[in-house]
Amino acid sequence: MSVNEQIPDYDLDEMLVVTAPAQIRALADPLRGSLLELVLERAATVTELARAVGRPKGTVAYHVNLLVEAGLLRVVRTRRVRAIEERYYGRVARTYYIGALSRPEDKRAAAAINGLAEAAAEAEPAHAADELRCLLVHARIPVEEVRAFWAEVQEVARRFSQIPRSGDQAYGFVAGLYPTDAPTLPEARDEP
Repeated sequence: MSVNEQIPDYDLDEMLVVTAPAQIRALADPLRGSLLELVLERAATVTELARAVGRPKGTVAYHVNLLVEAGLLRVVRTRRVRAIEERYYGRVARTYYIGALSRPEDKRAAAAINGLAEAAAEAEPAHAADELRCLLVHARIPVEEVRAFWAEVQEVARRFSQIPRSGDQAYGFVAGLYPTDAPTLPEARDEP
């Protein structure tokens, strides 16, 4: 990537901690999630977004406005086209992290934002075509190590999102880190 080439093509914060109910509801909608993913590549107009998702421009404009009102999307630049000012939208942050939630309805909405379930559905055709690359590993580790490891995973995801765009195929990258009931061995005993 050259010095002037930046993905996306606008400045944004690395992370936004999301706790407001309007933000949680906005993120829980699949179409709005798709719009947010698209502008992680580059800023886009409502017309471009509508074309990309195959939905009417009015529908996409409605969802873009909700994302703007929720503080998840913003106008990053404008361009004059004839007598109309065209707006280019971009994300507020590269990563949206769902923070501590107190209201039960917010917790339910946040639970609906399940990237692993979405990835599993998207990955089904790749699995059937034997083109899926996936790892699942269990490890019994202390919570401090979990935090450090997750920071490394986030850095890998950031690097993935900044690979220059080309080619004909879009690829998904998903990572999850969660507690499980997977079996573990007991502590080793010292043998004589």
